[in-house]
Amino acid sequence: MKKLKIGVLGCANIAKRSVIPAILSIPEFELVAIASRTLAKANEFTAEFGGEAIEGYQKLMDRKDIDAIYMPLPTGLHEEWIMKALVANKHVLVEKSLAMSHVSAKKMVQNAKEKDLLIMENFMFLYHGQHRFVKQLIEEGKIGELRCFRSSFGFPPLANDNFRYNKELGGGALLDAAAYTVRASQLFLGNDLEVAASTLNYNTNEVDIFGGAYLKSKTGVFSEVAFGFDNFYQCNYELWGSKGKITAQRAFTPTAHFKPTITLEIQGEVFNYEVNAENHFVNILNEFKRCIFENDRDKKYAEILNQSRLLQELKDKIND
Repeated sequence: MKKLKIGVLGCANIAKRSVIPAILSIPEFELVAIASRTLAKANEFTAEFGGEAIEGYQKLMDRKDIDAIYMPLPTGLHEEWIMKALVANKHVLVEKSLAMSHVSAKKMVQNAKEKDLLIMENFMFLYHGQHRFVKQLIEEGKIGELRCFRSSFGFPPLANDNFRYNKELGGGALLDAAAYTVRASQLFLGNDLEVAASTLNYNTNEVDIFGGAYLKSKTGVFSEVAFGFDNFYQCNYELWGSKGKITAQRAFTPTAHFKPTITLEIQGEVFNYEVNAENHFVNILNEFKRCIFENDRDKKYAEILNQSRLLQELKDKIND
């Protein structure tokens, strides 16, 4: 069996809670090393998961026995370390959002193309079966012609020292919660969306903490998204059609053993479908592995560029 040797660059909570356990569950992956800014933190992770503890990110890049990097660093650090990973001939699975700007995303993708290496954003929710089920309902004509997509993702205030409140590290709801709703819009409405209007609301540190946007397609179907950090918790989307509506109740963050509910409403009737539980972190890692082994890169490059374009448009069209 061919092994994909992977190193983890950073000891974030999502790595510990979800991604590293998923890596260990896939036979084709071999966890080689985990790097942190401090050796104590790296030791804490390797004591639990295995691999070699490394102090300092560059030392991980210098390793010749690593094929790919999983990077759970804040967005503001991505360009520097993705570019270094590409120089070191390593594929990268990176936490969303990939880039601080569309210009930055284009730079990283161009370098990845030149090196024939994969970079992929960890939008794990895309690989959960509940969305295939929703698409099946649409294809079966259950809601008629699709008119509108709506999505909300937001949560209560975070700890004051959370990096999401740090402007220099790429903090803000736009590059975090909004990224999910924008990516989900493309999943159902396609890649020709444009941002027609948007709004962002900032705290005293000039970090955007909540907002919304209106996106439209060339066919006239549109998307309305809302997102935020200091909000009542929401994690859903709905598709409104000429004959009915579909709602995904837990669209972005179902745990591995959680069975999501999909609600179909048709002319006063309500049908609730319980979808199988899945570990979407395992699913996206299997896709990452497949793209590397099968040399399938271009679709992921295109997804990155379209996503970063839309986030840039949302930022640029604030309160137009």
